[in-house]
Amino acid sequence: MHVIRYLSLEWLAALTTEVADSTALQALASEHTIGVTQVVTDGPEGTVVYHLQVGDGVTAFGAGSAFPEDVRMEQTWETAAGVATGELNAQEAFITGRILLTGNQQKLVESQPVFGALDGVFVGVRERTEYR
Repeated sequence: MHVIRYLSLEWLAALTTEVADSTALQALASEHTIGVTQVVTDGPEGTVVYHLQVGDGVTAFGAGSAFPEDVRMEQTWETAAGVATGELNAQEAFITGRILLTGNQQKLVESQPVFGALDGVFVGVRERTEYR
């Protein structure tokens, strides 16, 4: 199995493909519209910015900021890797301020089915991801 490093360009490319191939995410994009930007600082490759764009029947994932951006989440590499591996509870990270959330929080809540389906997509990539 080929191992890829978390938040590397190869990792972003793998998720871009998985998201595009997900019929569940594409179907949800007809019912939901949201643009989410993730900013992860202090990583091995510096700051990494990537996005999830959902709407008009299309779900897309990739490098750079969402446009339009409804929600932005900023966190350190340590926090992001902890949440990704399950060592850190995401809700706890929000509550304690380890993840800074700005933008339309109601839209984020309304889009929970999208994030549930996205988690299913992440499973396949997570199995071959190295978090160091």
